[in-house]
Amino acid sequence: MAKKIMNPIAVVIIALVFILGSGKTTQAEKSETLEVLSETYAIDRIYRSMTGPQSTQEIRLVEDGQQELLWITGFRAEMVAPDGTTRVSQEFMCHSNLDINMDKHKKRMGWQNINPSTRLFTLSQGQYEVRFPNGFGIPVYSDEAFSLTTQVLNLNHEDGQIQLRHKISLEFIRDADLKETMKPLFSTAAYGLTLLEGEDAYFNVAKPDPETHGPGCLIGQNASDHIYRDHFRRKFTGHWVVKPGREVNRTLVTKLLRLPFDTTVHYIAVHLHPFAESLELRDLTTGKTVFQSEAHWFEDRIGLDRVTYFSTEDGIELYKDHEYELVSTYNNTSDEDQDSMAVMFLYVLDKEFKKQ
Repeated sequence: MAKKIMNPIAVVIIALVFILGSGKTTQAEKSETLEVLSETYAIDRIYRSMTGPQSTQEIRLVEDGQQELLWITGFRAEMVAPDGTTRVSQEFMCHSNLDINMDKHKKRMGWQNINPSTRLFTLSQGQYEVRFPNGFGIPVYSDEAFSLTTQVLNLNHEDGQIQLRHKISLEFIRDADLKETMKPLFSTAAYGLTLLEGEDAYFNVAKPDPETHGPGCLIGQNASDHIYRDHFRRKFTGHWVVKPGREVNRTLVTKLLRLPFDTTVHYIAVHLHPFAESLELRDLTTGKTVFQSEAHWFEDRIGLDRVTYFSTEDGIELYKDHEYELVSTYNNTSDEDQDSMAVMFLYVLDKEFKKQ
């Protein structure tokens, strides 16, 4: 059973590290870094994905009381020993999530059509850092609070007695330090779903056309409480079981993306579980691949060593009226069932942002 620590002891260490911009940077800004340490976790048994010890804590980027516009430009997570500095294997990373009160944030941003989820970032095994292209960032205000949730896993060490914690780094720039305007991003996500009940179906599609939508979702088995109901009262899960062998799962994600207008995507991160091979976002309207992430496994143990991500200043066009599909491929080479998820986080250009 997972150990959930909702009220951790004082574990936040704030370090404002000033780093002068590189020669490529045109804003001549000062980048600041907030460093946060999670609770110390004890690992004494096997913990599969999303079953290990976890904790949640509230953080703010600055505590000086001044209300100002900030731009988040990077998010990094690494596993460290209890001393907070000695690095340990990243194989114990389950995930690090950063959330915000989106109802309040929407009002601060003045959004009329943008309706994203509360999640700003998720880092997990295989991808331990997000750093936006030069000149891009997520705008937030200094008095806004964030919820940071960290969790560990253990897939390989049955008799271990290991203590470790997450070290989180949030990079941001004060708008007052900018010489040139930043380009605003907001996050949206596409995630794979499998059907739990009823006939084979697509999420929120009454009568899918096989030529348009491809094969239907595979029948899934719920691996946790991540259950979604579509408009037709069918049950889907975003956390399912992969049996031994290869599985290709397709999910129509147009409505999940909730694109409010035609825009461009400038960074894409992915969340996959061990035994994943790839995750692809396809534009069904054009028949082209937007991005395909490849997963690379550890050679000597279970787990993801790294997954590929997407980053560009130029961006790739996304269209409000196009249909999009997410295709995940897993290859369970073990002799037992394995848990799986497939999420693609897209950071797209915000065309509604107005500085308050």
